[in-house]
Amino acid sequence: MSRYRLRPTPAQEQALLEHCGHARYVWNLAVEQHAHWRPGRTSAPGFAEQCRQLTEARAEHEWLRGGSIIVQQQALKDFAQAMAKFFGMTHRRPTWRRRGRSEGFRIVAVKAGDVRRLSRNVGEVRVPKVGWVRFGWSRAVLDGVKSYRITRDRAGRWHVAFAVIPEPIPAPSTGEVVGVDRGVAVSAALSTGELLNAPTPREAEKTRLRRLQRKLARAKRGSNRRGKVKAAIAKLKARETDRRRDWVEKTSTDLARRFDVIAVEDLKIAGMTRSARGTVEAPGGNVRQKAALNRGILAAGWGRLVQRLEHKAPGRVVKVNPAYTSQRCSVCGIVDRTSRESQAVFRCRSCGYAGNADVNAAGNIRHAAGHAVSARGGPPLGGPVNREPQRDLLLVG
Repeated sequence: MSRYRLRPTPAQEQALLEHCGHARYVWNLAVEQHAHWRPGRTSAPGFAEQCRQLTEARAEHEWLRGGSIIVQQQALKDFAQAMAKFFGMTHRRPTWRRRGRSEGFRIVAVKAGDVRRLSRNVGEVRVPKVGWVRFGWSRAVLDGVKSYRITRDRAGRWHVAFAVIPEPIPAPSTGEVVGVDRGVAVSAALSTGELLNAPTPREAEKTRLRRLQRKLARAKRGSNRRGKVKAAIAKLKARETDRRRDWVEKTSTDLARRFDVIAVEDLKIAGMTRSARGTVEAPGGNVRQKAALNRGILAAGWGRLVQRLEHKAPGRVVKVNPAYTSQRCSVCGIVDRTSRESQAVFRCRSCGYAGNADVNAAGNIRHAAGHAVSARGGPPLGGPVNREPQRDLLLVG
């Protein structure tokens, strides 16, 4: 999706909040209906039945009828898709939505004239029951927009995302293969020797965040002071998230333009960032260290980097087995766990190679990706291949 910063007026913001409230209300009703289902009972109502129930509710309640039918029906559609993903065992079960979290709604059946450009940096989009709402025209909106989603984050910022899939970045066709080793001290190390680091909060921002967290701990729940402190914390967190996303976008675009094949480790990030096992009575070992490691992994943007690479370079991202990539020498191939002397130093005891440990691991990832070729041989992107002589061609002439 292409996301843009929305700039509603105060009156438009109130109307958008009403749309968010209607979408949240309909979603929570659907969650409650499915929460009552148990094995052996009649199946919970599906999307079509819930739409009929919504029509009856709109006829009975004026406040619900005053909202947009598109917003409310699409909330039910989103819930149906979420349940399908849950039963497909790809996502968790849909849960309740709270005010101030996951705020947003979707608009479909968008016409060609519903999105237009006003000036160099300003555009506007037509929102049902709201009118024309301006947004920052940071880049061109691709043609063929059929739907969009408006969201509001915890920092109070509004965004509009148009559901248009951009064209993938073409491969340079140079045959270059790169290995990418993701880490905490170094966010991404390339087999070419480059070390890339995701931006981190400044020291002043870290100090301010600690002070705000202390204020939040002392503030009374439900008070205006607590709400202001939470908003200030959300702004700091949003600034950090924006920097990390910007770094991921620029890094993934650069890798997709420079290399034909990008090799990464097939890491189970969800399992790696899980909390340490244990209970309150018998807590697990190194809980605080594990929590710090989890924060470091999430701050490095491991998952989002690979996700955006797969979006921009489809078919050119190779995931390899991460076993022994940090213990194997990329020159001679000997596996020795004592060769990694520290986090940054790798010294092979067999051939004497010495270098950066992360770059060495990236070289192993690159070598592992070299085996991902077709049965006929040749480069992963095609080109000349080894083929048996064709009998019919030999008989010609």
